[in-house]
Amino acid sequence: MRIVALEHASKLLNIADHSRDSAGMTYIYPVVSRRAGGVSVGVNLNPNNACNWRCVYCQVPELKRGTAPVIDLTQLDDELRTFLHEIQYGSFMQTQVPLDARRINDIALSGNGEPTSAGEFAQVIELIARVKRDFELARQLKLVLITNGSLVDRPGVQAGLRRMAELNGEIWFKLDSVTREGRQRINNTRMSLKRMRENLQLAASSCPTWLQTCVFQIDDEPPASAESAAYLKFLEGLLREGVPIKGILLYGLARPSMQPEAPRLTKVSQVWMDTFCAKIQSLGLAVKLNP
Repeated sequence: MRIVALEHASKLLNIADHSRDSAGMTYIYPVVSRRAGGVSVGVNLNPNNACNWRCVYCQVPELKRGTAPVIDLTQLDDELRTFLHEIQYGSFMQTQVPLDARRINDIALSGNGEPTSAGEFAQVIELIARVKRDFELARQLKLVLITNGSLVDRPGVQAGLRRMAELNGEIWFKLDSVTREGRQRINNTRMSLKRMRENLQLAASSCPTWLQTCVFQIDDEPPASAESAAYLKFLEGLLREGVPIKGILLYGLARPSMQPEAPRLTKVSQVWMDTFCAKIQSLGLAVKLNP
């Protein structure tokens, strides 16, 4: 296991900085997550900045269309073990993490693109399972997958999700819009709502799943009433059909977009967010709000 002098860095982590190179590693990076409420150990399976979607609020610089490269599983294993050792036995928490966030909240597969595009996805989940066991990390330590859900129908991804469920896993499934126009405008994807709905059913039946929805203004305009109504109607349909989602992760812009649309994006008002949150809750769904 190589030694990484993380303790020499002086910059405190904060919720507005999710830099993927803060630990000087290829695959592992720490963040203070406002949604998680502690240190999230990030696993970046897309160090090539490639994704099959291009969300207008994405904070990845030089984002390009594509998939994850071949994953060096030996290096990933080494980096994860090194970083967890430093968190547990080094001075990382004391020197780089604000006092109120000095706990490991989860291991999260997120990074600079769609993590399920990695051909080794199921192997990565098994690798994390071994590391968790070897470090005697608490069973309640979550393993989170942050995904756009577009590749959930792949057999290898489904195998990984089923294994995640055994590791206190949780899926955060992106759903920013349920209209064709909205998904093209926000996510730059032509994936049909039907396929997304089918993939959501697959995800939720394999591993506990939350929908994560980013809400913001474009050109000083919040989401149109027709957009919001369609979203709520879609949620009603999920509940009626018994799709076992855990709830909604509703959040606004926290970090600057690195996409061409960035100057056009601003936060919605607190009143708008609270009102929308209340409408979702009125359906009987749990909502975790991070405006």
